[in-house]
Amino acid sequence: MTLSRSGRALPYLLLLPAGLVIVAVVLVPLLVSIYSSFTAYNMTHPASLFHWIGWRNYERLLANNDFWWALGRTVVFLTVALNLEMLLGLGIALLVSRVVRGQRLLRTIIMFPMMFSPVLVGFQFNFLLNDNVGLVDNLLLQLGIIDQPVAWLVDGTWANLSILVAEVWMSTSVFAILLLAGLFAMPRDPLEAAKVDGCSAWQSFRYITLPFISPFITIAMTIRSLDVGRAYDMVRIMTNGGPAGRTELLWTLMATVGFQNAQMGAANAMATISIIISVTFTVYFYRRLMRERRFGDGMA
Repeated sequence: MTLSRSGRALPYLLLLPAGLVIVAVVLVPLLVSIYSSFTAYNMTHPASLFHWIGWRNYERLLANNDFWWALGRTVVFLTVALNLEMLLGLGIALLVSRVVRGQRLLRTIIMFPMMFSPVLVGFQFNFLLNDNVGLVDNLLLQLGIIDQPVAWLVDGTWANLSILVAEVWMSTSVFAILLLAGLFAMPRDPLEAAKVDGCSAWQSFRYITLPFISPFITIAMTIRSLDVGRAYDMVRIMTNGGPAGRTELLWTLMATVGFQNAQMGAANAMATISIIISVTFTVYFYRRLMRERRFGDGMA
């Protein structure tokens, strides 16, 4: 009886160290962050951590135009980046899946951008788009396309587009690899039957290929939505939130308020709102994935 009980307890004992690390590294800081969002915590006055002010930080955020602009810019950036990455990744996966020779080499090349850290990508694009020594402006000037350098990272519109291009370049490969795995896992019999029945390539893709790889698209969307929603490194390196805060995203604004202005209570209130948004996205994509799996099981 003792051996039986110890055998059942063994998996929990083996998981205990990892559980303690998760509690210490994730759960405790999360609870402290949520608690401090209800306080007047200022990093220059540590005792303010215990000054309870209730919902005042959240009320100030809801009345703060900078917060709403950063939140709206983050949602737009997230939506556009995810859809572009999905479309480009799907196109690349479809093309690579049709290649017979050199497919392994192509898969390796596709993975290169995702191996770079966001900081490194930020520095790369900062150099490429520099209006004084940038390769892009020099090339366009030599080709006669432009008469004077374009301030890619100084003009607000161009700066947002530049960050979007850098993000899409770095992360499209995530979609491409996951969707390529879905295409390789797809059985060929339905496609061959559709070809025999006279279906066009678009009809085969629309009614056979796309429904099958939809769970892979949802998984990629879930992973990337959490990453893009936390975009910080690249924006900080490329524009530092400028010009005049026109590229400020939620996490860069959070860092500015928390570390530069030392208003950690307000910053943690923004972090709590960001967590709620991230959980909402995750729940939505999870439910969508479950629906697609049930639909796929029904088709099978």
